[in-house]
Amino acid sequence: MRAFRRKSKGVQVTRAEALKSRPVKNTQVEEERLETGEVLLTYPVMVRPLIASLIRRFGGDTSRVQVKKLHLDELGTAVWDLMDGRRSVRGVIQGFAGKYQLHIKEAEVAVTRFLRELGKRGLIGLK
Repeated sequence: MRAFRRKSKGVQVTRAEALKSRPVKNTQVEEERLETGEVLLTYPVMVRPLIASLIRRFGGDTSRVQVKKLHLDELGTAVWDLMDGRRSVRGVIQGFAGKYQLHIKEAEVAVTRFLRELGKRGLIGLK
């Protein structure tokens, strides 16, 4: 039964390769600075084909672009600001650890988890 097959994991990247790579912001993401200094990200979302067919079946319009927003807190904003396209993931982790006086391992866990989430949403890529 095809519906219950596991998804392929895709390309596997080692920890060392991931830390050397540079996180790059998606050009389609719009960022807005709020009065609090936090960042509000606005980004387009692709509607999955199955969902699009259901929307069409019930008379909805699938031609317009779906837009989502993501409000980053102080820590997320700090990581977002550290991603300048020139720093590696390791550099972002070190900058974050220095700013918030964290042990490097704690910062690594937090930052990599956050970057992974941003990557799943298509907001960043790794070079």
